[in-house]
Amino acid sequence: MNLTLKIWRQKDADAKGGIETYQIGGVDADMSFLEMLDVLNQDLIDKGEEPVVFDHDCREGICGTCSLQINGEPHGPDRGITTCQLHMRMFNDGDTIVIEPFRAKAFPVIKDLMVDRSSFERIQQAGGYVSVNTSGNTQDANAILVPKDKADTAFDAATCIGCGACVAACKNASAMLFTSAKVSQMALLPQGEIEADRRVLAMVEQMDKEGFGNCTNTGACEIECPKGISLENIARMNREYLRASTK
Repeated sequence: MNLTLKIWRQKDADAKGGIETYQIGGVDADMSFLEMLDVLNQDLIDKGEEPVVFDHDCREGICGTCSLQINGEPHGPDRGITTCQLHMRMFNDGDTIVIEPFRAKAFPVIKDLMVDRSSFERIQQAGGYVSVNTSGNTQDANAILVPKDKADTAFDAATCIGCGACVAACKNASAMLFTSAKVSQMALLPQGEIEADRRVLAMVEQMDKEGFGNCTNTGACEIECPKGISLENIARMNREYLRASTK
């Protein structure tokens, strides 16, 4: 395939960025999207030009760092996948592909296609954990029974990889789906009940501090989420928050 790539280039966080156009040929339909970018970067390096900076790690759909806005869609035109799992067979010979970083105030651009998503980490640090006293009081992992339905729902929420597609897809740049998944992951388990009130209040407060917008239930976040995190988690977080804030 021969493709035209329109890619956002930005020298650093303070620089004014813009779209630059590149031509690339010989793209195999079985290549992943990131492999295609690797080929482009090798061509740029061979020409003595600056390669395009983009984030990636596992390339197995687990870490979520590869997140890109492709033709206006988080992770591109396929569903239930991350950018590294997107294959070039989703495109046609002669296509023009626009590649941008995720756009959100709370995800500032570091360089080119790489954004700073440490705001997600600070939300998790605010309360996404369980405090357990293990000093001479250890318990067997199976000592606290968890109902199967709650364990399954908690596990579904825990599959969130924090890629930020929900934020990028939302017209308000809301992080409600991400935050609610992390709240649900703990709130559904008996180990998380002790700190439930403090957790939800702290995580929502931190989410607001980071500058994310609010949820208006358009549902774009769930559609674009590579792990299919359900909107039910947002409803659960709202119930948890209301309960905690009225005590």
